[in-house]
Amino acid sequence: MIEAMPLVSASTGLHETLALLTSQLHPDANHKEDLVFLKDVFSEKSLGYLMKIHDKLRQYEKHSPTPVLHSASCLAEDLAEELQSGAMEDDERELLLLLSTPHLKAVLSAHDTVAQKNFDPVLPPVLEDLDDDLEEESVKIVRLVKNKEPLGATIRRDEATGAVIVARIMRGGAADRSGLVHVGDELREVNGNLITHKRPDEISQILSQSQGSITLKIIPAVAEEDKLKESRVYLRALFDYTPYEDKATPCQEAGLPFKRGDILQVVSQEDATWWQAKRMGDCNLRAALIPSTQFQERRLRYRMKMGSFPAPVPPKAPTYDRAERAGLRRSFRLRKDRQCSPGEPCTPDANNTEFLIYEEVTQYLPRPGERPRLIVLIGSLGARITELKQKVIAENPRRYVLAVPHTTRARKSHEREGVEYHFITKAAFEADIQNGKFIEYGEYKDNLYGTSLVSIQKVLDQNKVCLVDVQPEALKTLRTAEFKPYVIFVRPRICDSQKKPLGSSSSLSLAITEEDLQEMKQSAKRMDECYGCWVDYMLVKEDPVSALAELQVVLERVQTEPQWVPVSWVRS
Repeated sequence: MIEAMPLVSASTGLHETLALLTSQLHPDANHKEDLVFLKDVFSEKSLGYLMKIHDKLRQYEKHSPTPVLHSASCLAEDLAEELQSGAMEDDERELLLLLSTPHLKAVLSAHDTVAQKNFDPVLPPVLEDLDDDLEEESVKIVRLVKNKEPLGATIRRDEATGAVIVARIMRGGAADRSGLVHVGDELREVNGNLITHKRPDEISQILSQSQGSITLKIIPAVAEEDKLKESRVYLRALFDYTPYEDKATPCQEAGLPFKRGDILQVVSQEDATWWQAKRMGDCNLRAALIPSTQFQERRLRYRMKMGSFPAPVPPKAPTYDRAERAGLRRSFRLRKDRQCSPGEPCTPDANNTEFLIYEEVTQYLPRPGERPRLIVLIGSLGARITELKQKVIAENPRRYVLAVPHTTRARKSHEREGVEYHFITKAAFEADIQNGKFIEYGEYKDNLYGTSLVSIQKVLDQNKVCLVDVQPEALKTLRTAEFKPYVIFVRPRICDSQKKPLGSSSSLSLAITEEDLQEMKQSAKRMDECYGCWVDYMLVKEDPVSALAELQVVLERVQTEPQWVPVSWVRS
């Protein structure tokens, strides 16, 4: 509780008032935590210092102080010269040292600037002898301050008049922050140099190399108001982009480099060819240029037509290795990738002729009562994801569950229907295949095995997290709003000097040859090329213990922290 405050006068300082308030805070049973927190905040030394500074400034404001002299820096320099002119005592040496320190020089310089009121910006005078063609036009002199950052504007040459026009203003850049330069403005001079007859690339170089203040002479556009409204579109990049390798970009310095999987916030789509975007997580608030979807697709189609870009080739049909799923494999070499052959270009969905450029995304976190997201594990050769998945379930069987597979083989005496397998006839299994009920299936020792969509749905309906490890081709079926899968790509860490796969026990693995290592590397590379754009997290497996711990942390984040998902998954 707070007792009645003692009366304070108008002359009581803020620091004293805060001290009085703190002394009156007495926690009671109902508000103990809140008042203890408030008392701790008020007792902070940093806050007390700020209050003291505030009180001192108020005192100086009342006294209306005036500077004793306007050239403290010159006085300090004169004194230093006089001290150096003769023999010095210890006190004089110490004074000379103080006068020579950069911090004191900076304080005295700031004092002189304020005393002389020399801190207002001074613009260069407008020339009286303007060109005849400028007399009837409004001329604007703009002085901007920029450091090593780009100016944040691109230019173009008007084909009809030959004028140099501001083509776009990058959001968050120096030009945008000033509010003085607008799209459509005509640029006449840079730092006093006429640029009318210079090429746009020469002008861009002058602008980029200018440091400190940069003065522009501009003929304003008819309408100076920037009508662009910042959008809030988020895209996941599905390809790597390096603007310095792109000859088509209007300005390489204004381009935004990104990697596949980066989340980009598109702030302007006004230009149909070059969008303005920021990369999520970057400290730089300035937007940069990225190729639009339409432009990137158009030039990829052109490259395909010219033969410099390979056409999408369907991956080979998947083979469902039931021996691995049942844990019966004799060594990791029983598993052979059956996606793409070396050098074979591939896309996740070869039946779709659209190129993988961007995917619109939004952040999503399952709300209470919603089904948890499906966890999909895919792995390259030697990853042993089945064992990793089983360890996760063994650690927390109430939360993580497997989808019960179907099989046509006879049930063994110790097996129970719907626990180890769903046992059905071959005719029923083949009918379910025709009806598209399996995400993947295959034959092993004359028996059919498969994982059905219904089995996954049953687990999720129980509000439990379903873990499946599948051939990556199954992602085409699972990547829907119904399952909202979180895809984890597991690959072993492979060293050239390695003799056996990391994370495997010597009793289960055979000696690894150089050929095996190369095959494991190629397997991971092919899977990343073909399906990496659908991967939410890559787990590089060092050993079983660390891999399990890392996977458990990732699984916890999926259910408790927002994740980026395709916007179509959450929009009805």
